[in-house]
Amino acid sequence: MNLALNLEIEKPEESLLYKKGYSNLTHRLLILGDLVFLNLSFLLAYIVRFQENPAHHVHDHFLTLLFVCNLAWIVNVYFFNIYAISRVSKWDSIIWNIIKAVVFHALTISFFVLSIKGYYYSRLFFVINYGILIFFLFSWRAAFVIYIKKIRKTGYNTRNVIIVGANKASFKIYNYFLQDKSQGFYLKAVFTDAIDAPNAKANILPESTLLEYLKQEKVDEMYCALPLSEVTKIRELMSYAENHLIRFRYVPDFRALLYKKVDIEFYGEVPVLSVRKEPLENVNKRFSKRTFDIVFSLGVILFIMPILLPIVAILIKLQSKGPVFFKQLRSGRDNNVFYCYKFRTMVVNQNSDAVQATKNDSRVTPIGKFLRKTNLDEFPQFFNVLKGEMSIIGPRPHMVKHTEEFQESVDKFMVRHFVKPGITGWAQVNGFRGTTETPQKIIKRARYDVWYIENWSMQLDVKIVFLTVFNMLKGEKNAF
Repeated sequence: MNLALNLEIEKPEESLLYKKGYSNLTHRLLILGDLVFLNLSFLLAYIVRFQENPAHHVHDHFLTLLFVCNLAWIVNVYFFNIYAISRVSKWDSIIWNIIKAVVFHALTISFFVLSIKGYYYSRLFFVINYGILIFFLFSWRAAFVIYIKKIRKTGYNTRNVIIVGANKASFKIYNYFLQDKSQGFYLKAVFTDAIDAPNAKANILPESTLLEYLKQEKVDEMYCALPLSEVTKIRELMSYAENHLIRFRYVPDFRALLYKKVDIEFYGEVPVLSVRKEPLENVNKRFSKRTFDIVFSLGVILFIMPILLPIVAILIKLQSKGPVFFKQLRSGRDNNVFYCYKFRTMVVNQNSDAVQATKNDSRVTPIGKFLRKTNLDEFPQFFNVLKGEMSIIGPRPHMVKHTEEFQESVDKFMVRHFVKPGITGWAQVNGFRGTTETPQKIIKRARYDVWYIENWSMQLDVKIVFLTVFNMLKGEKNAF
């Protein structure tokens, strides 16, 4: 493979090249910023709660509480590793770490308050305090990460890396280092014997010069892309790297076997590859998604349904005979069936469990057409979410009859049943909503669902919620 075609390495100024001391400075800045906002939120909450005469309420036990808040924060954030923001950290992991730290900080303070007798602390004060604190921390962390990415592009807070070997995977890594400067990786050289006539502008060197190069140059990380057939050489490079404070990364090329992302786990000492990465297999991520589902669905049930339900129920009853709610067996997680709830949008008929609604369907009532167009017919499914049968976001559940049909005709269709079905999903906000009268529609819908499963994040769920609300307001053209 000739990788010399586009290998051009842009070398930054040496004065900016290697400033790892800046990393320690930014780390301390992050800690200091958190403590500043912790104390600022405490002060603002105190002023808001006791705004009539804040000085009258100043007591030693509040100053003691402030001291305990600072001490508890320091202990908790280090316990949850909140400052371990790697160069490739995703937003959802950063947000989740903050949530865990705040929740356990609140629990620690609650335990302290309950253990102190003779003093009363306002519950409203704590609500205001943590509300302000969460806002400050999210804003501060977002600004900090954006700032770090910006300064890395100028050469600060960088890591010197090299690549050993040439294959398609190493070429991808090379492009990643070159195209995304915000991660702070500076590619110094590529070592390979596979290139006969290297580009004069690129720092491409023979593999035989690697050890001599490492003795003369400062290298932080080595990315090895040699084939597994050269296992002896790989082990030698690994040993040398670890003995000289160089982090060793192996870049396997599985593309000949798998044309997609893979996930690796260790069963004891045995590495096991999964052909599909499923973030929701992680118990912490499932917990965060379930927490989001419960809080969101409770909010809808307590604050929206009491207003929506009476109005919709009256309109449904006025336009056709039958129940207000419609329930139907649908395929859920692991293909377990459950009763999915909806507002009834059709006249009572014998084909509701077999025939999907189509454009200008005579079975759909006038109010039913409006409910379908605005997605309001799906609101009873928040009870399914609360029961744990569904999620707010996920692949839409199909009728059991259709699941059986598509299982045989659509490749990888059943993958979508690895997770709970959702009230809305990635396929729906991308236009694949409504009937599945053509094979192309269901195939594309399934592809979007599988992509969602493999790329789930809390940030993606929030994005889908906003897109769904936007579609509700403008009306769904594929909703019949």
